[in-house]
Amino acid sequence: MLTLLHLLSAVALLVWGTHIVRTGIMRVYGANLRRVLSNSVEKKPLAFASGIGVTALVQSSNATALLVTSFVAQGLVGLAPALVIMLGADVGTALMARVLTFDLSWLSPLLIFVGVIFFLSRKQTRAGQMGRVSIGLGLIVLALELIVAAATPITQAAGVKVLFSSLTGDVMLDALTGALFAIISYSSLAAVLLTATLTASGVISLKVALCLVIGANLGSGLLATINTSGQNAAGRRVALGSLLFKLLGSALVLPFVSYLADAMEKLPVQGEELVIYFHVFYNLIRCLIFIPLAAPMARLCQMLITDAPEDDPRLRPRHLDSSALDTPSLALANAARETLRMGDVVEHMLILHHEVLHGKLGQDKEVRRLDDDVDVLYTAIKLYLAQIQKEDLGEEDSRRWAEIIEMALNLEQAGDIIERMTGDVAAKSHGARRAFSPEGLTELDTLHDRLVTNLRLSLSVFLSGDLTSAKRLRRSKHRFRILDRRYAHAHVDRLHQQNVQSMETSSLHLGLLGDMKRLNSLFCAVAYNVLDQDQRDDERDWEDTPSTL
Repeated sequence: MLTLLHLLSAVALLVWGTHIVRTGIMRVYGANLRRVLSNSVEKKPLAFASGIGVTALVQSSNATALLVTSFVAQGLVGLAPALVIMLGADVGTALMARVLTFDLSWLSPLLIFVGVIFFLSRKQTRAGQMGRVSIGLGLIVLALELIVAAATPITQAAGVKVLFSSLTGDVMLDALTGALFAIISYSSLAAVLLTATLTASGVISLKVALCLVIGANLGSGLLATINTSGQNAAGRRVALGSLLFKLLGSALVLPFVSYLADAMEKLPVQGEELVIYFHVFYNLIRCLIFIPLAAPMARLCQMLITDAPEDDPRLRPRHLDSSALDTPSLALANAARETLRMGDVVEHMLILHHEVLHGKLGQDKEVRRLDDDVDVLYTAIKLYLAQIQKEDLGEEDSRRWAEIIEMALNLEQAGDIIERMTGDVAAKSHGARRAFSPEGLTELDTLHDRLVTNLRLSLSVFLSGDLTSAKRLRRSKHRFRILDRRYAHAHVDRLHQQNVQSMETSSLHLGLLGDMKRLNSLFCAVAYNVLDQDQRDDERDWEDTPSTL
């Protein structure tokens, strides 16, 4: 019982070490990894190489699968290139198995020792996060050693030897056992290393070992399918395509395992090395054969997994990828992109409000629906940002976090104001059959055009943080306020002139002017964040400048 507990704890340590490496690498190189994967999709060799490289960095094909499926789910990577990247990931994890068969007992304590020093002393810096990666790598190496050490006594038990002796004839049973090993250990890498150890100790024959290796690869595909079960259809297609490739590879090679084992036993190489080399070359040859079939496999997966019909007509978040929460810079970029979608919806509401202003009845219902969409996106962004660990954020990321939540809040308030404005126009003007004066309608049109322009400029400033655009937005705010005040005075002058239309719509007209001024203030607030930060940077530079006195 104690031996089994040691084995389970070693597996848990392997899972935790893989998680630490993945999150550490993503926090340091997350944006670069996204760019590498996105830029490599044009050519299959580059996509294949990027899958190998990313897997070597994150030390797990399962981690690479999570990254790729999240990118596909967001529409950043196509399905066919993603399947090529996954084939490269299979080769990458096979190469890592070869590296880890060397005597690395000295490496684990060194990596953990160095990693702890860097992580505790410089936690918020790039060096601190690389220390985190070093700790994870040390834990992975240690966990693999512990898995082999804990499994060895189990394999020597009489009952277990009888169990393994039953794996000498049925290749399908042997392969399924290997898949089960990979799922239980949460790593095809650990299953392959354990198989190599069993072969070296003579517990299993080389033929059984080869079947277990093939099954371990199949088990990694099942793990990826399980891990992506909660994603949308696009993400699940990647895991399904990878699994089908592994099933095809298994079906092609299993009938010839006996011949391969007989041929390999004649080689002047130890049994343990034969298992590792078979793992490498099996994945390499299989993946090279299947690369040209990525596009047909993508079409098949699209047929097997169709997009679910959208029962809820409300807008849904598109960019809030939960797998990016471990990488604050990526998570903030996702939240910013979703906030820009909010801005697009608010702009559409403004355009529909303008149509209602000119007598197109019925558009007020669409405005109310769009305001519900704005509320849905705001709530999703708010909850998404709340999941980011703020203690892991540096100064710049903390400032960006605050800018995003403030911009989302301003857009949500703007949506409420536009909905109320549109409802007032529909009820008080068209409902009572009252029309604005031609002069008043022209003034409202002018302010509306300026509002749309300032909204677009504010979204540009929010995205880029450009100082010149921020100054331009601030000037536009002041001009809008001056123009709004002038139009209010002009309306009062028309009241003095006993303009009937102006008198009938006076309260509505002045209310719209006030609402538009509030909308303009909400849109232009982002400019002051950029200007204030520039002023703080100037003050800091001034303080850092040595005095010449």
